[in-house]
Amino acid sequence: MRLSSIFLVAQAAVVAVSAFQQPNKKAFVGSSKAKQPAAVAVPFPETSTSTNEEQLLSKSQRTLLGNEEDWVKNLDYDGFAAEVTALGKEIASGIGQEDVDHLQKIVSWRNAAAAIGIATMWMSPNPLTVVALSTWTYASWTMIAHHTCHGGYNRVDAGGFNSRGFALGNGVRRLVDWCDWMMPEAWNVEHNRLHHYHLGEERDPDLVQRNLDFLREMEDLPMIAKYGVASLLMPVWKWFYYSPNTYKELQYQTKYRQPKLEAPVNLDPDQAVTFRSMLFPQEPSHEAANKHLVPMGQFLKEALLPFFASRFVALPAPLLLVPSVGPTLFGHAIMNLILADLLTNIHGFITIVTNHAGEDVYEFDDEVRPKTGSFYVRQIVGSVNYDLGTDPIDFAHGWLNYQIEHHVWPDFSMRQYQKAAPKLKAICATYGVPYIQENVFERLRKTMDIMVGRTSMKVFPTHLEPLKDKAGKAGVTWKSTNGAIDE
Repeated sequence: MRLSSIFLVAQAAVVAVSAFQQPNKKAFVGSSKAKQPAAVAVPFPETSTSTNEEQLLSKSQRTLLGNEEDWVKNLDYDGFAAEVTALGKEIASGIGQEDVDHLQKIVSWRNAAAAIGIATMWMSPNPLTVVALSTWTYASWTMIAHHTCHGGYNRVDAGGFNSRGFALGNGVRRLVDWCDWMMPEAWNVEHNRLHHYHLGEERDPDLVQRNLDFLREMEDLPMIAKYGVASLLMPVWKWFYYSPNTYKELQYQTKYRQPKLEAPVNLDPDQAVTFRSMLFPQEPSHEAANKHLVPMGQFLKEALLPFFASRFVALPAPLLLVPSVGPTLFGHAIMNLILADLLTNIHGFITIVTNHAGEDVYEFDDEVRPKTGSFYVRQIVGSVNYDLGTDPIDFAHGWLNYQIEHHVWPDFSMRQYQKAAPKLKAICATYGVPYIQENVFERLRKTMDIMVGRTSMKVFPTHLEPLKDKAGKAGVTWKSTNGAIDE
């Protein structure tokens, strides 16, 4: 049994429930039940195309030279948008005290893991302590902070679980609400804004295929070595890539994009920043980012230091006061905390990075307006779900197994996603929109294949989308950088 499988089972034991994986299956809604539209997107020419003419077609147009994407040509975007919007309003109107109670249950499971991990971290490194501490970090981010920062509980009185203030500031709120390697304000910009409203586009900071170009293009490196490099990223990806890149997005947003100022020469806003590019800049764009967006000292102080100091220094420090054995207990705690951080990174990689990667997932070459038919379609065919349906299973997946529903309606509560998933899947079946649901480890395999260049993402025929859905030159904008998109 793989380490990741053991972890998913052990995690559920921490909260005194029995988590299990459903049989490996793939649910892919085809077009056999598709509605025939009264009005569809701009039709694709039926005439034959010569070799020279074909070369002039856009990247998205060339994807329809075969019959694989016929469902796009036949899709009733208006009808699909109307049904998805109506379902969203139905689910949103049903939020209430049961959603708050459900949140509190998940918080209690997280707190139980934290209590077990902290109470036993003085012991020699052991699986119980490591899994408990890892679960504490994982649940705090993927379930509690994630849905709170999106505004999932803004419609009810859930106490401090409101996007307008949760974890903001490098003071008490960050330490109490959610303290991780990422700065919450930076994550709100990178994730809530750019990733969600530019999914699979060039401006999506989490576009795996583009971000791993350096590995995909290493033609002289054997494929097995590429898989080795990709695997080494799993236990360190949050502080190696995610923290500096989210911080870069916040700085670019506040310094240049929001005040509409021209960026410095060589600064590429779409290029990912990692610890590698910060320590060993190899391009002028790396040097520009290091100078203007992520100065090392400032980044360490504002992004990494709060979590490092609170988790790896302040938390185990009292053990040093234990007579004679204090240093030994402190050393045990540090080892348990380090192993837990490596494990929670692996767990997060498996359930987060794999949400939008694979040879059956689409990328897009332009922008569309939120809450349009084209927007809903992109969120669905640019995302995948995993096994789901019960609290133990969903907890083990960090509620990231509802990624399709989450991208269609980012500001739902965890319980609302459980209610919405089967209904949205049924709508997709009616209209012939592909809806992919697959075991998380199969998605991991497909993501790794993308990372190393064995396979590539599908290109969506964006020229067939309704022109009225396009974002235009202005692109997608928003008023604030914190919390839900509609703030």
